[in-house]
Amino acid sequence: MEYMSKSITELHELLQNGKVTSEELVNEAIKKAKEAKDKYNAFVTVIEDAKGCEVTDSLLSGIPYGIKDNYSTKDILSTGSSNTLKDYIPFFDATAVINLKKAGAVGIGKTTMDEFGMGGTGTTAHTGNILNPWNTERMCAGSSSGSAAAVAAGVVPYATGTDTGDSIRKPAAYCGIVGYKPTYGMISRYGVFPFASSLDHLGVLARNVEDACIVVDAMKGLDKNDMTSWDSSGIELHKSLTTDVKGKKICYIKEICDKSMYPDASDELLEHLDNFRNTLEYFKELGVDVVEESVDKNLLDAQYSVYNVISCAEATSNMSNLTGIVFGPRAIGDNYIDMMKKYRTEGFSSLIKRRFVIGSYVLQAENKERYFNNAQRVRRLIVDKWKSLYEKYDAVVLPVSSGPAKYLDNSKNKPYQNSHILEEHLQIANFGGFPSITIPNGFVNNLPVGINITGNCYDDVNVLSLACALESKMSYKNQIAKEAK
Repeated sequence: MEYMSKSITELHELLQNGKVTSEELVNEAIKKAKEAKDKYNAFVTVIEDAKGCEVTDSLLSGIPYGIKDNYSTKDILSTGSSNTLKDYIPFFDATAVINLKKAGAVGIGKTTMDEFGMGGTGTTAHTGNILNPWNTERMCAGSSSGSAAAVAAGVVPYATGTDTGDSIRKPAAYCGIVGYKPTYGMISRYGVFPFASSLDHLGVLARNVEDACIVVDAMKGLDKNDMTSWDSSGIELHKSLTTDVKGKKICYIKEICDKSMYPDASDELLEHLDNFRNTLEYFKELGVDVVEESVDKNLLDAQYSVYNVISCAEATSNMSNLTGIVFGPRAIGDNYIDMMKKYRTEGFSSLIKRRFVIGSYVLQAENKERYFNNAQRVRRLIVDKWKSLYEKYDAVVLPVSSGPAKYLDNSKNKPYQNSHILEEHLQIANFGGFPSITIPNGFVNNLPVGINITGNCYDDVNVLSLACALESKMSYKNQIAKEAK
């Protein structure tokens, strides 16, 4: 019998009743991880010597999971899916990994990702493209691509992720699973390779909302090593979860959801928007008040540029330590400057180098006011607008992306007017540090699509309960990718 397609609560019950052992679960997950590594490039490293552990009252005890490869894991290869760290083995665990170990979770592999979390396609990993288990001609999105593929394929019930713009939530939508990033700082970022420090969130990919709550409960907590972490001990996500959301009030944004915004839309996009409207009816059946709101399109148009400027600037600063001198495969040169130049030129992909060039440019003294400082000001305007919505509504609900997973062969993807708004709006939750979750809400062209729910800071329970209630009205909970069955 196979167990890895089951939920955390189902596995915990089987473990406690002696129907299966932790060792059996770990062995199954390792076997499946090897298969997913070969078939989907979902893993950089499979931890073949992982062992089962004691089963306790902790719901995660004895259950295998996947670890995104930008989480430091002591004595285990941690590459960030980059050639510049292809042989890097940390001497310490990330705080989130330590917390999961305390809960009895068993890591069985490091999942593949876009290089250092940059790029939203799953095509910039040093090991190659990460393939979608629903259709291997399609992408998983990124950067938590391997984690999404592993969970969707039934390798593990959950995997960790990071989200700087949409890197948990969009892969979740493309792979037909749940992706949750909590309020900024709920989970310590210590020991996780930084991309853009003011935007980086840690979170989880799972196959149902309840499992996502269980995992984040274990991962979160105040950490003296991360000055942006905060004390969330008074928040118990799993215990507080409810499907009774009658009387809640949500909104969606006309300028993002209205078909008239996309005059040259593809059939996939039109079907996706229709599916979104149909999903809103489930909220109404739950007793939730659903309202259309309008947002200045100038703000929405500016959002993607703001993200690029800020994220590239912060990435340039954060990754200045990647020189090949202290760690990483040292390059050969006549002096340390030549060694650094060769290491960075030959080690990074073209996308990474492009982002570093942009980041350096916008931070130059003569450019900083025009680009970086103005981007920060517009970020504030966008966050203030969303904050004003949260004064009236419990959440903002929007479709994820412009439909199902894009083709890996970009020539097959049809561009259309205003697509950047629909594709990139999830970044707003990173601007404000808002809790945000994506759950599957249907299929388009036989591929899964998702809906996103984002709420105000520290209001994670509200966001999760809305997601859980909606999940209960649909039939996409705990689904496994068809090609992986």
